[in-house]
Amino acid sequence: MANVVDATMATYVFQGRKKIKFGMMMMRITNLETTAFPRLLSFAPARFYTVFAFARRPRRRNSFLFTTSCSTDVSITIATDHNYGNKQVISVTQTLYDYLLTNVREPPILRQLREETATMRGSQMQVSPDQAQLLAMLVQILGANRCIEVGVYTGYSSLAVALVLPESGILVACERDINSLQVAKKYYQQAGVSHKVDVRHGLAADTLNSMLENGEGCSYDFAFVDAEKRMYQEYFELLLKLVRVGGVVVIDNVLWHGKVADPMVNDKKTESIRSFNKALMDDKRVTISMVPVGDGMTICRKR
Repeated sequence: MANVVDATMATYVFQGRKKIKFGMMMMRITNLETTAFPRLLSFAPARFYTVFAFARRPRRRNSFLFTTSCSTDVSITIATDHNYGNKQVISVTQTLYDYLLTNVREPPILRQLREETATMRGSQMQVSPDQAQLLAMLVQILGANRCIEVGVYTGYSSLAVALVLPESGILVACERDINSLQVAKKYYQQAGVSHKVDVRHGLAADTLNSMLENGEGCSYDFAFVDAEKRMYQEYFELLLKLVRVGGVVVIDNVLWHGKVADPMVNDKKTESIRSFNKALMDDKRVTISMVPVGDGMTICRKR
């Protein structure tokens, strides 16, 4: 069933020699997905080769033209409301993501850990190599010396951070699964960073509260959260007390496999992440940037 979208531009799609025209104001198109952002059109993969869009300027006869070409396995989202600016957002296909991964500088020890984790139950909980690379870069940009991770699993992200910390650096790693921690500890040892990682086995909220009670407030530079989604708001409040002004808190899974943008999905975890995202949007204590890396991460800088 075709969706009807209110648009302010005419669009021409070529499939081989066949030219398909969509009307100027109301466009009816098959395989069209509307995004969470108003007035964006998403063209499904493998449906077109070249798009020509003529956007009319108000009160003028002339129109202007922009052209974009793509391969058949790339989706492109095009803004039809110029209040949001000109934008073409590429959806990351498997082919494109494979290319992206060839440009990730993954240390051999991290690759070994990733490959071992892939054989384990729950391996989908591990962050992606591009996420780990971004986290490590943020730590380096900050010049961070004291870090916290909530949700370690087998230690891929914590190892990436520990590898770039200075010799005097420390990462407090909070994890409740002892079996996962055993794998993480093995790789900390192999990588020669065990002295930088303070492993805390138990409930993360208890650990963070204990750190505050010990007078460690405002003494950390960086924190990363990848744990129980329904606890995100509580973790964030505790970490905001532990991180210094100018420090950074990064939250994983904020796009939650795309479910947060689907109003038909209302399970408890999805609703929790939606609620948390809304709270972050309105939180003036931090500046934020939500980035579509991995399953989505929000980078928060404490004011």
